[in-house]
Amino acid sequence: MITFDLKTYQYKKLNDFDLSNIKETFLKDHPMGGWYDLRKDDIKEIQEVASTIRKSCEVFLVIGIGGSYMGAKAVIDAMMPYYGKKPVEVIFAGYQLSTDYLLELKEYLKDKEVMVNVISKSGTTLEPAIAFQEVLSWMEEKYGEGAKDRIFATTDAKTGTLLALAKEKGFKTFVVPDDIGGRFSVLTPVGLLPIAVAGFDIEELFIGASKAKENLEDCYYYSKLRDELYQEGKVVESFDFYEPKLASFAEWLKQLFGESQGKEGKGILPVSTINTRDLHSLGQYYQEGKDILFSTCIFAHSNQSLYLEEYHKTLDEVNELAMESVAQAHYEGHLPTSIIRMDKISLENLGYLIFFFEMSAMLGGYLLNIRYYDQPGVNGYKDILHKKIKEDR
Repeated sequence: MITFDLKTYQYKKLNDFDLSNIKETFLKDHPMGGWYDLRKDDIKEIQEVASTIRKSCEVFLVIGIGGSYMGAKAVIDAMMPYYGKKPVEVIFAGYQLSTDYLLELKEYLKDKEVMVNVISKSGTTLEPAIAFQEVLSWMEEKYGEGAKDRIFATTDAKTGTLLALAKEKGFKTFVVPDDIGGRFSVLTPVGLLPIAVAGFDIEELFIGASKAKENLEDCYYYSKLRDELYQEGKVVESFDFYEPKLASFAEWLKQLFGESQGKEGKGILPVSTINTRDLHSLGQYYQEGKDILFSTCIFAHSNQSLYLEEYHKTLDEVNELAMESVAQAHYEGHLPTSIIRMDKISLENLGYLIFFFEMSAMLGGYLLNIRYYDQPGVNGYKDILHKKIKEDR
């Protein structure tokens, strides 16, 4: 269950407003709104393939960058135990250009049974392309002709370098939908296959997302509140978590809002903290630094219980008191806070939050009068980098 407290620690009181016409205005006929439909067409096939993969490998290597891996990693990291053997170890690569990472990854994998999921709509994005070239050579050396049965490509349905390679080599393919952008693709084969391979029931994500879609009142309020604070000069939103397992979810949120709304000289800069750790570093700036911040706290109650005799409370209760104390101190210091509570970390709750925040990113774009679904600025560094690489050949 998800509950929202968007008013207790907010000094901004909103007047009545109505954003319920969004479906008929901003979603209507635009090219990238497929995420709103919550399509489940591929679920059965994904579950069947994932079951086969789990029986055949120790490590499932996912190669992708940005939306091609961040959503899956957010869910898997949130649901996995901190310690203990995993049914299948899911490892992510192709999201940076680190020599050490790639070489040490191949060394780590050399004695393990491996299957690979390469995710790219075009197949030409530099970071995953380099990683996959190295991994493909390694897989073919290790498995010979059998390598093709251990590699799965999630890519465009009709065109692209990766699709052509998949057809040439005989890889099984899954489709990146044409009308869903990368950062909105968690609930498509892009995110669902790795999550299913990790051993989780992906249908539960859709249960939560469907509930969020049926109850948008809090989403409308949150989106309007963000915009009002932004118009008053609060240009940085800190997503604050009190459970380290949700650190990757914070990274997904930063991409979702940063790429959706940071354009045309507009937008709120998304940052994140993992508390109470970061209260002893960034906490000083948040409390007494420049007045540009507001906070959205996502608090997850623990699935377990640890009673502290000295405090006559559970550790989870102390953690929640810490969160409420921070919200109160920030409020008194003119840093408003919205609180979103999860009764536990579960796939259903994560699915709810995924749709809630995707809808909020879209609403934020509507309020800023920008296209939330593209990211033209990302090509800035790509164009310069490709030019420099060609010049040095």
